[in-house]
Amino acid sequence: MKPRPRLGAAAAVMTASGLVLSGCVPPPYIPPSQYDPTSIGSAPQSLVSPGQDVEGPTEAERIEMAAKLAAGYDYAAARKTLAGIEGPAAQDARAGVDTAEARAVVWEDSSRIPHLFVHSLIVDPRRAFDGDSRQQGYLDYMLTLGEFKKMVAELHRRGFVLVNPADIAAVGANGKMNYRDIRLPRGKKPLVLSQDDVNYYEYMQGDGFATRLVVDEGGKVKNEYEDAAGKKHIGAYDMAPVIDEYVEKHPDFSYRGAKGVLALTGYNGALGYRTSKSEYAGSKTLATDIESATKVATALKENGWVFASHSWGHLNMTESSAKRIKHDLELWDAEVRPILGDTDQFIFPFGADISGVPQYSGTKYEMLRNDGFDFFYGVDSTTPAWMQTGGRYLRQARINVDGLQFAKERRGDRPVLKNFFDVKKVIDPRRPKPK
Repeated sequence: MKPRPRLGAAAAVMTASGLVLSGCVPPPYIPPSQYDPTSIGSAPQSLVSPGQDVEGPTEAERIEMAAKLAAGYDYAAARKTLAGIEGPAAQDARAGVDTAEARAVVWEDSSRIPHLFVHSLIVDPRRAFDGDSRQQGYLDYMLTLGEFKKMVAELHRRGFVLVNPADIAAVGANGKMNYRDIRLPRGKKPLVLSQDDVNYYEYMQGDGFATRLVVDEGGKVKNEYEDAAGKKHIGAYDMAPVIDEYVEKHPDFSYRGAKGVLALTGYNGALGYRTSKSEYAGSKTLATDIESATKVATALKENGWVFASHSWGHLNMTESSAKRIKHDLELWDAEVRPILGDTDQFIFPFGADISGVPQYSGTKYEMLRNDGFDFFYGVDSTTPAWMQTGGRYLRQARINVDGLQFAKERRGDRPVLKNFFDVKKVIDPRRPKPK
């Protein structure tokens, strides 16, 4: 359901044949940028409390970290993690990294990478599909938590690997957007995953969705969810925590720690917190909501997530005037960017792109470019992948995974999701059938 825009007010064993992870619980994932394995006795700042005397990871833990990094195709980081460690176990680990890297080849065509997207996930279908005025919107645009989990498992089984936009292309020294090499073992295929409207809108309250994202006592991002009896739970009830947990168990589903793109508007706040200064000026919790949302955003970025603007007011960029777009950009920059940090990603609400097939030009594009956006995403569910580069930008078409697309696939109307999973096996039996 689209909101109505409002403007205004384990140990690891490395063998010559490859890499094997044991069944023990791995240590927390530490991004290579935060971890210096050659500094014995050090630990990432994010994991150290003030005044706390923390020893660095043991050699066995570092070998496990290297295993996880190599399983996620980050061979350079795996070697860095093993630096300074000697002995048979470390030698086997290095041999395993070398073997794994030797199997990786450059992906055949970086301009043909698919992109799937979803909206908020329905935790309790009984409350979402209860026959009220919002049911049809949920049926059309949302997936259930169960549907999403089945989809992810099938994507993994078919060899797809999550990549982030920066893995695909980057602006080079020549000032132009250039494709980058993605190195994966044969049979593995890159895929971008995104989610729109990661705001937990007010209209969804009481309808069986998570209410917000939070950072739990262990420093991991989870959801807060209130069940039908009013009891609150902390767990994986929406895309980001679900993917985090899946990648932790299956590191080969993520390319160098990549997770996906989270798109946010601003008029109802961010990440489940009422952070809009223009809409909640009188709120006594405004300051704490902004602080909490910023904490969540920081934790998500540290764990491989990328943020995108979805405009402040869920604006139709095709139909809107330059004046209205300018006002919307100013609101997003003032109220959302400070929470999420800088981003060069823009996901068009409604899929309403500012151009068809022709390359970008004109006032609207210049406004978006001047506001720092270089990656743009529309919607096209007729082809498995579509991409375009021009100047310093990259455009990518996304495929909606929702009730509307499920219905098309079941009718045999230009099915595209069959390239990724079997819709019939994914559909939740609790989803009401189309009339």
